[in-house]
Amino acid sequence: MNLVKTEGIVLGETNYSESSKILKVLTKDYGMISILSKGCRNIKSKLRSVSTIFSYGDFHIYYKEQGLSTLTGVDIKNTFLNLQTDIERISYASFLLDLTEQVLKHTEDNQIYEILTATLEKINEGYNTKAMTNILELKYLDFLGIRPVLDCCSICGNRNEIVTINASAGGYVCKNCYHNEKIYNEKTIKLIRMFYYVDISKITKLDIKDESLKELNEFINEYYDQYSGLYLKSKGFLESISKIG
Repeated sequence: MNLVKTEGIVLGETNYSESSKILKVLTKDYGMISILSKGCRNIKSKLRSVSTIFSYGDFHIYYKEQGLSTLTGVDIKNTFLNLQTDIERISYASFLLDLTEQVLKHTEDNQIYEILTATLEKINEGYNTKAMTNILELKYLDFLGIRPVLDCCSICGNRNEIVTINASAGGYVCKNCYHNEKIYNEKTIKLIRMFYYVDISKITKLDIKDESLKELNEFINEYYDQYSGLYLKSKGFLESISKIG
């Protein structure tokens, strides 16, 4: 095994033996890999604080292409302190890790790493948590092979007179093809397309009304339910958090 340095983020952790953990780490260079963090559960271990979910930085590992790599240290890039000390933010961020792990079962496109880390950084900086979550969910549709039609009517291809968006139709619906589908607010319709195409790293402002966010989330949930085949318990927990809030 060669000692290498690779940027990554811990998506999951499992206790191993009496004092160690196996970490699921999404890396910039090698995709998703499993890393053994020896003795990290011991109180005095230098690996203890960096062997947890959300640990994000440069991982120093003995890399093994097939099998378990071994961790020697991590240079943390961002502690995500604001994210991890707020119940809503950490709940949504945990869902994003869960969703990312599921998406990685379909593809290991390295763009996923960039999208996830950029989203978590924005949430940590205080940007609207629900909006950032919806942006990532929309972007992941490409990697799941279920991209919605957002440039024209999903039924006839007409680029004019778009009146709503519908999960069953697969995207936008124009005036001529409309048949009693729910009418979404015009701002919501435009917002979905904007979120789908936006460069997350370049976002500097998110000023969105609750009504639009509610409709946006409703469409995304319906779309995932119909086409993704994914069932994430953490998503249901988010809905209960939203109701409490």
